[in-house]
Amino acid sequence: MVAVVVALLIGGGLLAGCGAGPGSMGSSAGAVGTPGPTGRVRVVAAENFWGDIAAQLGGPDVVVRSIISDPNADPHLYESDAADAAAVARADVVIDNGAGYDDFMSRLLGTGASSVREVVSVQKILGATGPDVNPHFWYDIPRIPTVAGAIEAALVAADPVHRADYQANLERFDLSLRPIDEQIATIRARYHDAPVAYTERVPGYLLGDAGLTVATPVGFAAAVEDGTEPNPADTRAMDSLITNRRVRVLLYNTQTVSAVTEQVRALARRADVPVVGVSETLPSGASSYQAWQLDQITALVAALRGPT
Repeated sequence: MVAVVVALLIGGGLLAGCGAGPGSMGSSAGAVGTPGPTGRVRVVAAENFWGDIAAQLGGPDVVVRSIISDPNADPHLYESDAADAAAVARADVVIDNGAGYDDFMSRLLGTGASSVREVVSVQKILGATGPDVNPHFWYDIPRIPTVAGAIEAALVAADPVHRADYQANLERFDLSLRPIDEQIATIRARYHDAPVAYTERVPGYLLGDAGLTVATPVGFAAAVEDGTEPNPADTRAMDSLITNRRVRVLLYNTQTVSAVTEQVRALARRADVPVVGVSETLPSGASSYQAWQLDQITALVAALRGPT
């Protein structure tokens, strides 16, 4: 039923009039070397999920380019190039995640700085500080409207003529998040404090919002995120969680795959612990940010529920 609701919200005209979707987040959206169409706001997003949201908020009045858009690549390893620098230099609005996730954006923003360019830093908008802040803000669904509001404000500042359109698109976008919020509330009500594990903290905010308990050793997840080998103690602790079935679900980052994470996934399958794949960037087959997140959380609900 939830899938039907979100399909109606997204496909049935709620977000009608939106501009480039995830399928046009690559170089075809605001191609480097070609000025943006006359009268359209040029938006550059560091990641394609923020780019998708900007495209929905901007509709036909914006053209969006997302720098990180390959669903098969590890975003942590991305290196920007001259084409990215040129796109950022021309942009009217730039969106970066922050918190060390896309440090290359700081360098790009420092090249050809523009006094009229609007910059939306998600980390700053959310006030996320601290030495080890989780940078995966797009999994914190209850705070996505705050980010969307900041993007909408930047669009208005760049293009006040279409203020009413941007405001209407923001209202529609916020409404389209309701099915995801409902699924989060379902998990919180039915499975509160249920133990789960992840290979790294990509879905950390989502699990916290849903009231689930993450049992993964902190050192294990940090090592995987940093691309290093977890220490033997953390590896043994993680393996024990899985083989002894002390967690209900394993959430597996499908974009950061290593021998260590593949071993954990294999252990989960042998132990009959459900595995739910999560990705860091918007998959190529996803119709929107909302559809992507709803698919993942629906899979999580099914895994927690178990066989029927």
